[in-house]
Amino acid sequence: MTDPQVALMMLGLFIVFVFLGFPIAFTLMAMGIGFGYYAYFDARRMWRDFDRLDEAAGTWDQWSTWFEGFFNNRIFDLFVNQTFTVMSNEVLTAVPLFLFMGYIVERANIVDRLFSTLNIASKNVPGSLGVAALITCALFATATGIVGAVVTLMGLLALPAMLKARYKPSFASGIICAGGTLGILIPPSIMLIVYAAASNVSIVRLYAGALLPGLTLVGLYLVYVVGRAILQPSSAPRPSADEVPDVPLGKLLVMILTSFLPLAFLILSVLGSILFGLATPTEAASIGALGGMLLAFLYRAMTWQRLRESVYLTVRTTAMVCWLFVGSYTFSAVFSYLGGEHVISEFVQGMNLTPIQFLIMAQFIIFLLGWPLEWSEIIIIFVPIFLPLLAYFEIDPLFFGILVALNLQTSFLTPPMAMSAYYLKGIAPPEVRLTQIFAGVMPFLFCVIVSMVLMYVFPEIVFYLPELFYGG
Repeated sequence: MTDPQVALMMLGLFIVFVFLGFPIAFTLMAMGIGFGYYAYFDARRMWRDFDRLDEAAGTWDQWSTWFEGFFNNRIFDLFVNQTFTVMSNEVLTAVPLFLFMGYIVERANIVDRLFSTLNIASKNVPGSLGVAALITCALFATATGIVGAVVTLMGLLALPAMLKARYKPSFASGIICAGGTLGILIPPSIMLIVYAAASNVSIVRLYAGALLPGLTLVGLYLVYVVGRAILQPSSAPRPSADEVPDVPLGKLLVMILTSFLPLAFLILSVLGSILFGLATPTEAASIGALGGMLLAFLYRAMTWQRLRESVYLTVRTTAMVCWLFVGSYTFSAVFSYLGGEHVISEFVQGMNLTPIQFLIMAQFIIFLLGWPLEWSEIIIIFVPIFLPLLAYFEIDPLFFGILVALNLQTSFLTPPMAMSAYYLKGIAPPEVRLTQIFAGVMPFLFCVIVSMVLMYVFPEIVFYLPELFYGG
């Protein structure tokens, strides 16, 4: 068996182990070290140690020498070096800080006030409760970037209110599931930080490039919600005066000032400081974490228990991401050394694809991978397989990254493995069936596909802000 064949077997075994349910990070590390030992094995040195062992009649010193030779394989040096590389990566330093900001904001009791305020402010808009829920999801998802937390919290808060207002269960469920996933696309997105670390693309340019596509997707969602409320009023009945009371303008402004503006200011200050070059992503994330703690204190929601939970969840999630990087770097280094990357590159180049065809094929593969895998595993493990091919097809890695971020919205919305649907089903009232949730997310899935088509047809949507701020 040739080395490239061993590399392909390595990739195939990894996929098998993933579907069997083995922990992905440790599977990557184990297979990287195992196959790496084979790749870097020096047989001549081993036989030389055997000869020395025979001549010495098995003395303890010679046995020690032989064992030292057995473990003196370059894969162990590679593993240590890759671990150090991940831990010293300045881009990844922002991950725990943004995570901490998200977990603190999640526990600051901001969302219920924000939802109530937006519901009152938009009461004259068709589908006002759905619009309020979607905007709340977008802001909260942007501030936290944690899909499960947003869907779960909004499911507890907004879903009962929409069902009580006689909203169709599938329609209400789709709004919450789709809105909860926006945080992995709209900056400051943790997913974009991870992609920047994997692809060496500037995180600042990625944030600038993702802003308009993210707002475009939110706009498509809002158009669908309002349009359906107009065309099918039974799906989203107008609220009565008893359900949404009239509030004087002055009181409404106070509600907006105390609920909407603080969270919006926190997000805009973090994002603006990055985009305008006032702070690095790590520095902006530090300010965001401090701002999240300040909001929690102002809302009288900061307790020792909540702070402890936020720190614990931050450490746990950060460790998962970093060990995924360590395993992926080790696995990909061995895979490339054995010639697997070259085989895949030659195979794809031999298909004589146009750049558009390659993009469609790559996005379709990522779409399928989104069923069994989380976005972090796709970005860290599989996206780097496509990155070396981008230069051949003359595709900008920034454009590719934004398309991947859009595509990964579908991984949370596509049955039968739509994780947003399962998050919502876990806390939804018993009468809301999983099939209804699946039916509700399908129109939003179509909106994601439309937004991807718009990116293909009008790539200026991605490149306009990066070129405006930072040049071509």
